[in-house]
Amino acid sequence: MHLYLHIPFCRQACHYCDFHFSTNTNNKSAIVDAIAKEIVLRKAYLPGHKLETIYFGGGTPSLLDEKELNLLLETIHAQFEVASDAEITLEANPDDLSKEKLQQFSRAGINRLSIGIQSFHEPHLIFLNRVHLAHEGEKCVKMAQGAGITNISIDLIYAIPAPDHSILESDILKAFTLDVSHISAYCLTIEPQTAFGSWLKQKKIKPVDEEFAARQFEILTRSLAVNGYEQYEISNFARNHKYSRHNSSYWQQRPYLGVGPSAHSYNGESREYNVSNNAKYLSSISQQIIPSTYEKLSVADRTNEYLLTGLRTKWGVKKHELDRLSNGNFLSQSYSELENLIKVGWVRLENETIMLTETGKLFADKVASDLFIEDN
Repeated sequence: MHLYLHIPFCRQACHYCDFHFSTNTNNKSAIVDAIAKEIVLRKAYLPGHKLETIYFGGGTPSLLDEKELNLLLETIHAQFEVASDAEITLEANPDDLSKEKLQQFSRAGINRLSIGIQSFHEPHLIFLNRVHLAHEGEKCVKMAQGAGITNISIDLIYAIPAPDHSILESDILKAFTLDVSHISAYCLTIEPQTAFGSWLKQKKIKPVDEEFAARQFEILTRSLAVNGYEQYEISNFARNHKYSRHNSSYWQQRPYLGVGPSAHSYNGESREYNVSNNAKYLSSISQQIIPSTYEKLSVADRTNEYLLTGLRTKWGVKKHELDRLSNGNFLSQSYSELENLIKVGWVRLENETIMLTETGKLFADKVASDLFIEDN
């Protein structure tokens, strides 16, 4: 089983981010206390199983002080059995990472860091409204490795407007010199409820150039493959099978509990969505009420989610699992679409598993939506 904790605070708002967070940290300790209480209230959601992964996401979990982080981890260990080899990940920003902070994480049991570098190019960091400076990205990775945290993932963003691909190529080379085990590379996306979304509406910036983005994706995947990184999910690359065990659990439809404002939970049959409002979250938890919306998943929901997430991975989707989830309706509804996608070269069928081709990875969401079924 798997546990996600959403820490809804950031120093400042990145122009591209539409996750739930607040830059006002006055009630940070109160939110942490409430998350600890929610863990106790929700312990029955994952009955009788060891936690295989724990993931501190956000927001910016590296803003937690030692007392706050220890409270959450102590509460987790008191309520759940945690596997001895559990993957415990914390998302961090370079500007938060000092030798003292890294030693604190190590003492607490954090054994994997996901560091939001995004770019090693100063003008790109300014464009994205990141807090850290370019040199801090490289420095913090080396400090983390020196502190004994060797399971490190870094985030990069591609398709940032540029005259050519040289900045991305430089970012990739810099990442290689750091010898990290995992790289997550995300295409710049302009969401409506962000600064970029507002600027796009006002025509202060242009939409992401799809051809430019596709070419950058090709450069990334080729360069990473040549340097020993396996693309095990469209946006995620690992050396020596150092996959994100936590994120892989999402893609493989395994049950997980999410705690904190805006966190989601999934048990195979339903989803729950916590309120994306810190004040409402605090008020509900103080009354021992889980502030979540419940959604019973239909046959089509479960089938289509498996398609949407599974197709993005190197493991693809199994025909027998599609048949089980859809109560036998998948092939009757989507066979002609599947044949067409094979014909155009976007998917391939191998050992009764449907997988994206290299070209198909550029159209993953469309491929999945073409194969979606409807409830009868």
